[in-house]
Formats: sequence, structure tokens, C-alpha cells
Amino acid sequence: MRKIVTGEQIAQLTNPDPFAVPTWRAPVYRTPGWIIAAVQVGRFMWWLAKLVIRHPVTDAVLAVLVLAWLNAGWPGVVILVGVLVAILGVWWWARPVSFSRWIAIPARGKRRAWFYRRRWGAVLTVAGLAPFYQGRVLLPVLGKVTSTRYIDRVQVRLVSGQSAADLADRADNLAHGFGAMLCRVRTSRSGAVLLEFVRRDALAQIVPALPIAHPDLKALPVGKREDGLPWLVRLHGTHLLIAGATGAGKASLLWGLVRAMFPLMGSGLVRVLAADPKLMELAFGRIIFQTYGQYAADPEQIAVMLEAAVADMQERAARFAGKRRDHVPTVQDPFVAVLVDEVAFLTAYQRDRKLRERIMAALATLTTQGRAVGYAVVAALQDPRKDVLAIRNLFPDRIAMRLDEPEQVDMVLGDGARDRGAACELISTDPAIGAGVAFVRLEADPDPVRVRAGWVSDIDIWAMAAQVETRVLEEVFA
Repeated sequence: MRKIVTGEQIAQLTNPDPFAVPTWRAPVYRTPGWIIAAVQVGRFMWWLAKLVIRHPVTDAVLAVLVLAWLNAGWPGVVILVGVLVAILGVWWWARPVSFSRWIAIPARGKRRAWFYRRRWGAVLTVAGLAPFYQGRVLLPVLGKVTSTRYIDRVQVRLVSGQSAADLADRADNLAHGFGAMLCRVRTSRSGAVLLEFVRRDALAQIVPALPIAHPDLKALPVGKREDGLPWLVRLHGTHLLIAGATGAGKASLLWGLVRAMFPLMGSGLVRVLAADPKLMELAFGRIIFQTYGQYAADPEQIAVMLEAAVADMQERAARFAGKRRDHVPTVQDPFVAVLVDEVAFLTAYQRDRKLRERIMAALATLTTQGRAVGYAVVAALQDPRKDVLAIRNLFPDRIAMRLDEPEQVDMVLGDGARDRGAACELISTDPAIGAGVAFVRLEADPDPVRVRAGWVSDIDIWAMAAQVETRVLEEVFA
């Protein structure tokens, strides 16, 4: 005998959530076909109107093609398309930057957004990021997608109750689901995150030294970022800490900064004080520092140089007091960059306690008082422990290259940096693959960014030194 199911039982049996409140519905009536057709036509017209409003450029192109076909037939369409392609080709050849900004990047973003929309529901459901609530599957909302040749950035609005940590725990699932090498979860506004999908590794090959151009002390080009854009380092108004194991590429980064500032050094707007206790890296271009600043290798000489820099800095601050708040580099008051190749040798491994205390006091004074008056300290070291460099927290911007232990990542970049994707201990020890690769954490952004410093070869350093020698000789015999 067939069992009769009442309405109350239907409300319970068709709802997979046993704790949901029963939903009472009125009896079902058959809707006439003409009403269904009218509703579907209305929906289609509404969808078409939104499509036209959202894509004005595409609408204009299609309108022009239709007009060309109506007035000149297929030959008119072919000629119009040929002219359009020629214009785009000339634009790409003559102005690649503007072409990429206005044409290539938006087109790539549209194509990649369509790719994510097609797979969004399936991937997030399988990954366990689509919670089931009151008989409904709740999906995080896919937002704007921006793409480069190497990385997709996807904005996501979370379901109420979710957090960025939920997506970070499923980062590998998301990367495999969308066919990416890696997925990182970046913080965004409240209730939203930014997913970075790395499709191709832009840093797999050695980055050559960037050409010497007209530098900006707040954006010095020293290498390449993971998204393919130039890596710009700010020195004016900050201090920079560089940590990395032996062979990680710290020297190339130091020389990259010198190379980027080289034109300003020649014009007298920048002075560089080089502390080189190892007598290896910075000594290779000693004439550059002796001409446009100062070079010291002996610990006693380094202490004297740093103390003199502190005195000059304090004298400049006294002159600026009550008159200006920001420093603008001039020949009279140039920007001063203090480069210390192996700071641990001076702050932790120095046997002379008094000398060690003098150097620590000078560095602490420069890092606490020098930003506003045009002094920046760039310190490189291998061991980032607090007992090696007690003033580690006085460096607002930090760069972590290849490190020996996972715990060292958070020591350099701050708590939680490794959880955000900065796996510095996994950087390859092969110089062709891992030399110069690093993660950067800026004062204004807690999320680390993967970069690779340009390789400044011996020939590049010799070329800069030769320019300095030539200029010195010209001044002597002038």
C-alpha cells in the first residue's frame, strides 16, 4: 500500500538540514505558458541591458562593425578590422606601457575572470569553503580579477562567519583547483580577502642588473617582482634590514642599491658610507665610496665613521628644527646611506666590548633619529636572532632572502609572515635559481612580496669604478 505523505512531512523530508525550521508553502498551481514566456523574455532583456551597460567599449565596437556591414557589406567590415588591428599593432610597438595598461591588462583580466567564474562553485565546494546553511550552499562572492603575465589577483567577499585563515588553510586546494603553482591569501578590507594565484614563476631565471637611469630615492629599481613588475626599493625616509644565509645574494642587493643611486652620487645629492668588516664585497668598488662618501673596514675605523655620521646628523637636525619637517636632498644636505655589509660581526661577534657598544650606540641613534633628516641605514646579516642584532625592530622595511630555519622568517619579517607565504627556507640553494630571491615586508604592508634582486656582476662594478676614476682624473687635470 502506497504511503500518503502529508505536507508537514514533505517540508521535513525535502530539507537535508534536520534542525532547520519547517518552511510552509501554499499549494502548487500550474502557471500558464504565456506568463512563463513573458517572465523569461523580461529576464533576458534585463540581462542584455546590464551587459550593454557594463561593456561600453565592446558595444561601441560592435555598433561600428554593424554600421560598416550595413553600409559597405563584408568588404567594409574586413577593411575596418584590418585598420583596427594595424592601429593596435602600432600602439603596441610605439607605446608598449600604455598599450599594456589600457588594452592588454584589462583584456587579460576579463579572460581570467571568465576562467574563475566557470570553476568557482565547483572548486570552492570540493575544497570545503562553501558552507551549508538552512538548506542552502553559501559561496564566497567572486569579485574583481586583475592579471599580469604571471599572477592573478582575485578579490573575494567572504561568507559571514568565515575568516582569511579558513582560505589560507585551503590554499593548496585552491591552487590545484585553478591550475596555479601557488595560492597566497592577502589581507583586504573587513569581510574580504585577496587571493594571489601564481601561474608562472617570473623569477626562475637570473635577473640581469637593471640599467642606470634617473633614480628616485623613494623608488630605486633593483630587481624584479613575482608579478613581473620592477622591484622598487625605498631608502629615503626609512631603514632597511637584509637577512640571508651565505650565498643568498645579499651582496648583489647592496650593489644594486649603489648602482641605482650612482647618478645621484655623481651629482652630489647622495653620499654613501660603506662599512665592510669582511673586506670582500664592498671593497671591490672602494673608489666609489671614497669618492662619493667614505669607506671603512677596520672595526675601529667603522666606529669612528658611524660616530661622525651621528654628529653630522644631529647638527643637521639642529639646523632643521622649527624650519622644516621633511628632508629634500641638496648638495649642501645630501641624502646619506649607511651600508653595513655584515652587521653581526660588529654588534655580536666583536671581542672588544667597548668598541661593540660604540657601534651599537651609533647605529641605534642613526636608526631612531635619521629618517627625518635624510639618513638611512642598510644593514645586512646572516643570523637574524635578537641577541645578534638587538636593534632589529628599528628597521621599518625588511628583506628576507634564503634562511636556514623556518623560525627565522618571522624573526626578520614579523610574526605570521611565513603563514602568509614567505617560505624563505625553501628558496633554492642553486645560485642560478635561488640567488637574489627574497621576500619583502614593508612598513606600510604586512603581506610579504616575493622578489629577485638583479645580479650586479664584477664587470658592472668595474664599469662604475671606471667612470669614477675617469671623472676624478678629469677634475685633476682640468
